[in-house]
Amino acid sequence: MSNLVSAGVRLIPLGQTDGQRVVAALEAEITTAALHASAVALDDNGTATPRADIAGMRHETQYTRLFRS
Repeated sequence: MSNLVSAGVRLIPLGQTDGQRVVAALEAEITTAALHASAVALDDNGTATPRADIAGMRHETQYTRLFRS
């Protein structure tokens, strides 16, 4: 979700503050999803991408950030 909001901030005239508002507005849904995921068996959770999230956070500090990989 954070990656989608980040892409929206860069692609449309959304702005950082409005992007944070979108993330804050989704807090309840994210909490519900996390609680559901923690209550089911590991095999039923599907995949997770913590390394992709960490890479995304590091990507924010790169020079010329727009879709640089």
